[in-house]
Amino acid sequence: MNPPETLSGLLLVDKPASWTSHDIVAKMRGVLGIKRIGHAGTLDPFATGLVILGINKGTKHLERIMHETKVYETTIKLGATSSTFDIEGEIIENVVTRPPTTEAIEKALDQFRGGYEQRAPLFSAKHVNGKRLYDLAREGKATEEMRPSKFVKIESIDVLAYTYPELALKITCGSGTYIRSIADDLGRALGIGGYCLTLRRTHIGPYQAKDGITPTAYKITAEAAILPLPETPASGQ
Repeated sequence: MNPPETLSGLLLVDKPASWTSHDIVAKMRGVLGIKRIGHAGTLDPFATGLVILGINKGTKHLERIMHETKVYETTIKLGATSSTFDIEGEIIENVVTRPPTTEAIEKALDQFRGGYEQRAPLFSAKHVNGKRLYDLAREGKATEEMRPSKFVKIESIDVLAYTYPELALKITCGSGTYIRSIADDLGRALGIGGYCLTLRRTHIGPYQAKDGITPTAYKITAEAAILPLPETPASGQ
């Protein structure tokens, strides 16, 4: 095996549920014996899928990779809301006497296609008044007005399956998009509520989750999986 200081490149990891992106970085630092490891964009703990790690010189490419187009597959539960917009929050079930039709859902999704002004969830890592928004939310000090907004690019939203109350979507989007917010916004547009049951990131640019290793891979497996540095120079180099 190569000395740790000679290893540089990108490592694709298929994150399991309950792990944080920080957990994966910490684990792979221990597996590879390398301190200089970073990641290209977080995934919520309940989510699964692709996390890209930069190893040594690979960390210089992470900022550029974070701005690559991403693809997600999500299952949204309609007819209920969540304080966190996902399965980990406080769930409130709503009475729905007439579930929306596929046609109604497609029409509601049209407002997101192409892009829209999206507000971050209350439980997000955005900074407000010098504190993380999720910390303010946990302290009961966050309000809807504190949710920052930005325009996010939505290249496509495709319905994969729909049997009320579960709606499966494939979403191709730009960086900074909260899929949890799309779930909540769609529920609001339909007038019945909605939140993320499952979320999986399948692609970041040309990289795919199916090519990733698990964070518990042995050292020899992890070393062998490290990809060479991208040919496209990172910004600032």
